[in-house]
Amino acid sequence: MNKLGVHALVWEAGWSRDECARAIARTAETGFDFIEVPALDPASIDPEFTRRELERHGLGITFSLGLDAQTDISSGDAALAARGKAKLEDVLRVARDCGATHVCGVLYSAFQKNAVPTSRAGVAMSADILGQVADTAAQCGITLGLEVVNRYESNVLNTASQGVELCRRIGRPNVKVHLDTYHMNIEESDVMSAIRDTGDHLGYFHLGDSHRGYLGSGNVDFTAVFRALVFSGYTGP
Repeated sequence: MNKLGVHALVWEAGWSRDECARAIARTAETGFDFIEVPALDPASIDPEFTRRELERHGLGITFSLGLDAQTDISSGDAALAARGKAKLEDVLRVARDCGATHVCGVLYSAFQKNAVPTSRAGVAMSADILGQVADTAAQCGITLGLEVVNRYESNVLNTASQGVELCRRIGRPNVKVHLDTYHMNIEESDVMSAIRDTGDHLGYFHLGDSHRGYLGSGNVDFTAVFRALVFSGYTGP
């Protein structure tokens, strides 16, 4: 059975020790299997304390983040790409020490509105760096999830098929596509077909309604979404 998680921002705005303890306790009390923690600032996360709280409550953990303009590994700028790689590796160290299974999100580019298209050279640089990062992640037992987001948040991956293409290009078994129904509702012509066609490349899944409100109060057909996930054989978080 798929493990069900909740994003830490549902409970808390940050990850101080007090916020960490409250968020983990509430996640466990509500009955989720794991908590997804934002790692935009990995230095703000205390891995030892976080792991103790997780173990106390019998909870799993994943991490998510997006790179920014100064760490954009798809920019084609070697200095920015080096900073981006270093940040991803910092996040992996924190994730490893917390016992995480996945690091997901916009790991391949800046998480921002872009004024110009990305370049082939930039995407090639992103794929090369992600391959190196994936090798490090594999040593930590961590899967990378490349989140497909809407055109206002990245200009690299906007559709599931693009996510599959980049995963194939990177060519590492622990690099998967991360889909999100909020973004898919904007970009996909057929959400259910996109889920089914992603197939074995699907490694992480976000549920969000069309307006980011309460699930079921927007336009996303979650019954059809779950059927597509079952059809695809998806067993991940």
